[in-house]
Amino acid sequence: MSLHAALLESERHAYEETYGPTKPAELLRLLLNDPYFAWLRPLSGIIAQIDEALDPRATTAAFDASTLFEAAQTLLRSGGSSAFQTKYRDALQKSPEVVMAHADVVKVLTRHGA
Repeated sequence: MSLHAALLESERHAYEETYGPTKPAELLRLLLNDPYFAWLRPLSGIIAQIDEALDPRATTAAFDASTLFEAAQTLLRSGGSSAFQTKYRDALQKSPEVVMAHADVVKVLTRHGA
C-alpha cells in the first residue's frame, strides 16, 4: 500500500503541474478512468486482490498467496518493457519516497520467497 501511495502521490504532482490541482475524489476518478494513470492499474489490481483475500467478510474460497507474491514480483521486476515497468523505473529515478517504498516491498517479497 505504501508503494502504491508513493507512486500515486508522485504522479498526482506531475499531473497537477500540467492540469492543475485535484481533489481526492477527483484523483480516485482519474486513477480509475484517466489514461494518464492507466499505467498504475496493474498494481492497483494486485492490491485489490490482496485486500479481497484478507477481508474476513469475503465469501470467496481460499486464495493462493504465492500467486499474488509472484504477480507483484513480476510487475515490479526491472528490465521489463510494459507501460507499468517503464513508468515505474522513471518514478524510482524521481522520487526518494518511491525508492524507500520499493525497498520495503522487495524485503517482503524476498522474505516470502517470491
